[in-house]
Amino acid sequence: MGLDAGPGGLQMEGTHVFKTVLMIEKALSDADVELVTTLHSDEKVSFIVLMQPRGRQDELLRALDDVALGHLDKVVHEHDATESTPTLATESLEHSLRHLREAGADAVGEVVEDKPLDHLRSVVENNAADEVVVLTSPHFVEEFFHRDWASQARHKVGVPVLRLFASDS
Repeated sequence: MGLDAGPGGLQMEGTHVFKTVLMIEKALSDADVELVTTLHSDEKVSFIVLMQPRGRQDELLRALDDVALGHLDKVVHEHDATESTPTLATESLEHSLRHLREAGADAVGEVVEDKPLDHLRSVVENNAADEVVVLTSPHFVEEFFHRDWASQARHKVGVPVLRLFASDS
């Protein structure tokens, strides 16, 4: 349990709110919400969710990931899905925030269109975040070449970065 300064500067047990910046690329499933809200057992957690949908950047790497995972249907149809990305991203973010709040966590967030890692660094600094959790589908090619968000974030932010795989459900 954390200790925070209370009245008169005295330390009060259990009043620390753990601030987590959560990077996602799709709406959180029930399993995802349970996973991230139980990471710190009894501590109160506050989430700042950064939603960056899978856009046009690194399309080749994502296509190779989909082939490696046997998701050939995604390779064929992924280009079609990018047409409605802004609306889908906003809806996915709102869905995720609502489910985090229903699970008892404080949650705010935004859709990040450009330079997600630079934006991540400023969010961590401006909010004095305690950690970053990157919750995405597996991206084996990107991870192998350390081009995934978690690998890159470890060099940009001064807090621990935890890499978790999102549920497929």
